[in-house]
Amino acid sequence: CYTGLVSDDDDLKWGRSKVDTVCPLDCPDSCSLAVTVEKGKIVAIDGSHLHKVTDGYICGKVRRFAERVYGETRLQHPLVREGRRGEGRFRKASWDEALGTIATRMVEIRDRWGGEAILPFSYGGSNGLLTQDTVDARLFREFGTSRLARTVCAIPTTTAHRALYGRMSGVTYPDYQHARLIVVWGANPSSSGVHLVPHIKAAQKAGAALVVLDPRRTNLARQADIHLALKPGTDVVVALALHRYLFEHDLADEQFLAEHTHGAEQLRERAREWTLDRAAVVAGIDPELLENFAEMYADISPAVLRCGWGLERNRNGGNAALAVLALPAVAGKFGVRGGGFSMSNSAAWNLVPDSWIETPEPDTRIVKMHQLGKALLEHRDPAIQMLFVYNCNPVATMPNQNRVLKGLAREDLFTVVFDQVMTDTAKLADVVLPATTFLESYDVAVSYGLTSLQLARPVIDAVGESRPNVEVFAELAARLGLEAGRDQTTDAEALLHLTNALPKEIRRNLMDTGAVTGPTDAAPIQFSDVFPRTTDRKVQLFPEALERGSPEGLYRYREDLATSDYPLTLISP
Repeated sequence: CYTGLVSDDDDLKWGRSKVDTVCPLDCPDSCSLAVTVEKGKIVAIDGSHLHKVTDGYICGKVRRFAERVYGETRLQHPLVREGRRGEGRFRKASWDEALGTIATRMVEIRDRWGGEAILPFSYGGSNGLLTQDTVDARLFREFGTSRLARTVCAIPTTTAHRALYGRMSGVTYPDYQHARLIVVWGANPSSSGVHLVPHIKAAQKAGAALVVLDPRRTNLARQADIHLALKPGTDVVVALALHRYLFEHDLADEQFLAEHTHGAEQLRERAREWTLDRAAVVAGIDPELLENFAEMYADISPAVLRCGWGLERNRNGGNAALAVLALPAVAGKFGVRGGGFSMSNSAAWNLVPDSWIETPEPDTRIVKMHQLGKALLEHRDPAIQMLFVYNCNPVATMPNQNRVLKGLAREDLFTVVFDQVMTDTAKLADVVLPATTFLESYDVAVSYGLTSLQLARPVIDAVGESRPNVEVFAELAARLGLEAGRDQTTDAEALLHLTNALPKEIRRNLMDTGAVTGPTDAAPIQFSDVFPRTTDRKVQLFPEALERGSPEGLYRYREDLATSDYPLTLISP
């Protein structure tokens, strides 16, 4: 296995070493890192050149991550609550006591109410492939707990992407330099996905035009040829107006639509009511600027559209994502380098977690993540008696916060929080377990902006008594008499188990060098190197299953709910 150690004679003299690893935090870029360690402690975090796209540059958040590793709020040993919930009174406990208490309570709850009375609650944005949906998933599946539908982030856009293209790989960052028109819609790469920005600027320097659609005047919006500051929730009507413009002016690529798509006529019909003028009024933008954008998108190639997640977070999010992602197909922007779209490339590797989870998912109750407060308070059969929170801080991140707080305040609810720091949720827990950070354990990071797999390795020993997820869930499974984790009691064993499920060449490259830049071609051209992962490799412009499941139907607009009492719309709800 690649050690990632880079030291010179001077480093060795001072007991200092540099370790290559990767940042798995929730950002499209997955930067390669060079971490300097002196006498067992992190003294600097810099970017490394292991990955040629991130190429030594990292954000300030990660550069200062040692402040989290060694910070005052860092959990260093298990805690057990004393006194009433929410008073913040905890005593130090051993791992044996903490895990014994959790295991005993889980068995009691299952025997009295059934496994569905236990709800595991996690979200994996800032985790690699090891720290979620491995041993933990096997444990909860085998125990028969309720299942969690992760419905807070990226569900509308992912659903649209999957329905249209089967989550086809998108245009990679370096290929933006080949585009003559770049459209950034609902994304802010300057703050999230910063390594895309130099490629956009290089394209602009070479003569490319830039259009940004965002309610706010972001850094890129200030540098754009056109900035359409549309009202939140109106993205769908702007995109449909562009479709109507393309269809009605004979600018749609009819040959591409005939050969590579289904449902173009239904999309044409749904777009018919949205003229550029009408869409501009609803969206609160200049109709002349919108028409200029329509003309540019029709005329200029290669044209790449960066679709972000900002446009999904409103009442029209799913239909907005559908309408925006359908534009390259209608305009015929595929088949050339620098043309098409990009959103998430997390599916580029086509990795199937069940291949290493190995325990079938049971047919137990599903609880929607965004309805946590409701689930904790309503009279269910059975009611949720135990909440096991990890990789997540629901008090700070779930909708309807007052309901979540009220639910967590239930004295009959047994709550476990497994985290790195004392979060708002941990303060309301019965048992708190200390977790390692990504700098203290093994992981495999999948980029969703780039097309890379990178190996994360521990650069320091675990702080205090903190433990990696795999180890904790494996020991808990053993206490419960389950099979989960028997062959993966450490994160190193889990790493080998996971990588053994990868194709041989990818596994060898990952373990030998620490990074793999792409499953086949690191910079694929859509409809040349990669095609839709739909059943017939065609774009489904009007997915019938989504039409049947939507009360309003596809490509419909739900009007703003603002009233005189509540006139404002939250841009990022």
